[in-house]
Amino acid sequence: MTSSTLPNISEMICRLAQLSELSNGITRQFLSSEHREANALVCRWMEMAGMRAHQDAIGNIIGRYEGLETDLPAVMIGSHLDTVVNAGKFDGILGVVVAIHCISALYKEKKRYRFPIEVIGFADEEGTRFQSTYLGSKAVAGTFDFTSLGRRDVNGTSMQDALLSFGLEPDKIKNAARKPKDISAYIEIHIEQGPVLEEQGIPAGIVTEITGAVRFQVTVTGTAGHAGTVPIHLRNDALVSACECVLMVEEIARKHPKTVGTVGQITVTAGASNVIPGETVFTIDLRAADNEIRHKVEHELISEMQRLCQKRQTKISLKKVHEAPSVTCSPRIINQLQNAFTKSKHKPYCLPSGAGHDAAAMADLTDVGMIFIRCKEGVSHNPAESVSEPDIQSGLDILLEFLNAYD
Repeated sequence: MTSSTLPNISEMICRLAQLSELSNGITRQFLSSEHREANALVCRWMEMAGMRAHQDAIGNIIGRYEGLETDLPAVMIGSHLDTVVNAGKFDGILGVVVAIHCISALYKEKKRYRFPIEVIGFADEEGTRFQSTYLGSKAVAGTFDFTSLGRRDVNGTSMQDALLSFGLEPDKIKNAARKPKDISAYIEIHIEQGPVLEEQGIPAGIVTEITGAVRFQVTVTGTAGHAGTVPIHLRNDALVSACECVLMVEEIARKHPKTVGTVGQITVTAGASNVIPGETVFTIDLRAADNEIRHKVEHELISEMQRLCQKRQTKISLKKVHEAPSVTCSPRIINQLQNAFTKSKHKPYCLPSGAGHDAAAMADLTDVGMIFIRCKEGVSHNPAESVSEPDIQSGLDILLEFLNAYD
């Protein structure tokens, strides 16, 4: 097949959006059958665009467009192919599809740079299935935590078993790691997931830093009992204790600048209307641009939740399931992106990212940079996610200009 058969960007995004575990919205989790289908489809597109493609040991799909000097380190571009539950169709996917079209444009013109270019569709960035983010990019960066192979999804399947069922060998994940001499930069195009670019009236921006984050799974244990026979003052209600903790997450985050805290999941046992909850499990996602502030907030929050539970005579335990420090994007890459914006007749506008991205993990391997694309009303992680075709084209133009002048 030739590059002329490659679908346009909108068609590619829509086709990937159809690969969903759920019929309403888009859900495509790590190592699912839909992940397998997405990799196969993206692999075909990479080959149509003139690349050699393969799947690595963690399930990333990678295409390589050789340079004139094959011994030079590659520039890697891309994003992730997994989604949150009930997602939009642009988060992650946009960066992979635009990267493929970037190579397709070069292939059509029979143009090659001195350096090779690799396009990557990371297998897991969101951490939806195993509550451990950046699995694909950490494997590439050589920072994969092998203890996470024991993590289990909601159905009790371990990551180790899921990899084996997918046809991958967990003990070969180390082979996915790249060396710093192999990759000179990682560039990611991604929707902003916020309203700043729309407010500024511009289609794209340059990311300066990526916020740090920590996630906890919190278990509050009380005493289950009959809803009608146990007086209020004699109860050890796990849900009521947990609710006070949830409010404390918001209260403490409000006190600190550029800090946010979110409780996104709560599970109550026994979960019956006439039973006093004996156990409540909830998640905390805590983010801050400053690592020192985030650590301070984390310790303050844990101390306050322990105090609240002790007061209500319930027990609390916390398990840290994810931690990523804040990352500053490469000044060298930022400068070259600013030049690319100018050459493509766009105003260079810099902004931080409040969301985590694969670029944060890739910073352990190489210089990283990100291009944000405007999304309607800043909506993301939502089926209403929307990006205009002209803005997508702006991102593609900027990426091509960046590669044209890259050194």
